[in-house]
Amino acid sequence: MPERDRNAQADSGNGASDADISPAGRVGLLDVAFSRINYGFGAMVIVGLPFTAWYAYLGHDPLGLVLWVAWYGMGKLVVSRMYRQYRRERTAGEHEACLRRWLPRVQGMALVCGASLTIPPLLTAHHASFEFQLLYLMTVAAIVAGNPQHSSPVLSVFRCFFVPGWGGVTVLVPYSFPDHWYFVLPLTLLHLQRMLQHSASSHAFFVQNIVLQEERARLAEDYRHAKEQAEKALYDKNLFLTTASHDLRQPVHAMGFLVESISRNNRDPALDNALADLRQSVRSATQMFNALLDLSRIESGRVRITTEAVDLAEVVGNVATIFREEARNRGLALRVHLPAGESVALADATLLRQSLGNLLHNALRYTRTGGILLALRRRSGGWRCEVWDTGIGIATNDGADIFSPFFRNEHAWTIDSAGHGLGLAVVARCCSLMGAEYGFRSREARGSCFWIQLAPAPAQSAVPGAPHEPVRAQALPRWSGSCLVVDDDPLVCSAWETLMQSWGLQVACVESGEQAFRLLDDGFRPNALFCDQRLRSGESGFELLSALLERLPEASGAMISGEQDSPELLAAEEQGYLVLRKPVEPLELQAVLGHWLASA
Repeated sequence: MPERDRNAQADSGNGASDADISPAGRVGLLDVAFSRINYGFGAMVIVGLPFTAWYAYLGHDPLGLVLWVAWYGMGKLVVSRMYRQYRRERTAGEHEACLRRWLPRVQGMALVCGASLTIPPLLTAHHASFEFQLLYLMTVAAIVAGNPQHSSPVLSVFRCFFVPGWGGVTVLVPYSFPDHWYFVLPLTLLHLQRMLQHSASSHAFFVQNIVLQEERARLAEDYRHAKEQAEKALYDKNLFLTTASHDLRQPVHAMGFLVESISRNNRDPALDNALADLRQSVRSATQMFNALLDLSRIESGRVRITTEAVDLAEVVGNVATIFREEARNRGLALRVHLPAGESVALADATLLRQSLGNLLHNALRYTRTGGILLALRRRSGGWRCEVWDTGIGIATNDGADIFSPFFRNEHAWTIDSAGHGLGLAVVARCCSLMGAEYGFRSREARGSCFWIQLAPAPAQSAVPGAPHEPVRAQALPRWSGSCLVVDDDPLVCSAWETLMQSWGLQVACVESGEQAFRLLDDGFRPNALFCDQRLRSGESGFELLSALLERLPEASGAMISGEQDSPELLAAEEQGYLVLRKPVEPLELQAVLGHWLASA
């Protein structure tokens, strides 16, 4: 249905008509009217018996009234049988066809039921007492008064009953009350006029109710359809990120290896600090990149949130390193305030980095002059991570919406039109998943402070991760040995070769199992094997690694892959194989190789 038709239908109110109702809705109204007609024939049998007995008690021949009651009794049997047939056809048939077939029949039954009300006045006029006639008139008035609430859902059915019924009784008033008709007739006419009005308003109520029910059903269906589309879009997004995860991680993986090899081959002391910062930036970028992909997995319910003891100083230092150069380019001062001693809190390190990164990115984007302070403070027995800025601030009336998706205040658009208003919504989502409190305070045109409140970690909790000081090149021995890498990405292979050679290792990179076994046949005997899971040849990296280790029982090996939920990788881990996830940090690789080569 076109949108404007839906809106018109929803707003129709008391002006709704039968044309606004679907065939199914009109059939529902016909159900109510037909049920009332079926009930009416039976009710008239019960009403007619006392009048017949009273008429006989007055000494008159009751045969006419007996036939009248029998007429209603026969009508009840016929109408009940037709009602059952209608119910069967209504359930099995098409609504339009049901309306065309049964509406004229129900109108005819209503006409017969109403017209038969005029029989007693014709039979008993000038014979029965005034009380008898008056009571029958009042009884018919009560019956007619009850019908608008039941027959008026289909107004034509009610009128077929009412006009010949009460209209006929009204016409017969002078005949039934020859001495009092001028008192009785105005009352019957007034009752006729009021019943017509009441039936019209009752009909409008029924129609409006059906319109609202159908609109509610349409809205529910639209909601269900929109929900299915949103779930499908989320599934497609997560499927894309899962499928593309391997390819997206490859360049970051290679970049980390290249930075490490450059740092180790550097002979200029003036570049030491810059390369150390670059190494730390790559490491932090790797963590943020992992966080981006992990958030997609979190939204799809495929990741368990890990709340553990986290060294907050390390996290704050890593995040500051990422954005320090951007702040310098913008002419802003980026300062970090860390307390003395340990600062350990319960959090998910990945989600906390993502949250602080988003807050710091927003602060840089909306601050033109001044600076940003990334601070860590004790508050309320726990730890509070704060991001201060001297930016545009937030208007008071925007405070309730600031963490909503896609919300940006008008000042934000004037400074940076590239944002989409998702950064703070992601912060809110991450904090909710971690069970952390979050909030802000701000003064318009003076700046803002966004904060995340974390619970303290229990005493003597183990803190994962490295110290927060910048990671410098370690003085490693010049290893002797060889390494075989199976990876089909030329850039990654080049990074492997450069890094391994800087560590004094002989390295061979191949693209497939065929090339690997050819090297072994030529006499190459590596001490370490690294195999990517997804290869262009279609081979399973895990099966290839198992075959290579069977050929080289003295060697050590590991799987390396950018995939997170591959069944083959999970099976490898269950069988005790080492699985490294791309991007692999050089420090992690150094530890693995140091252990393997020392054992060898």
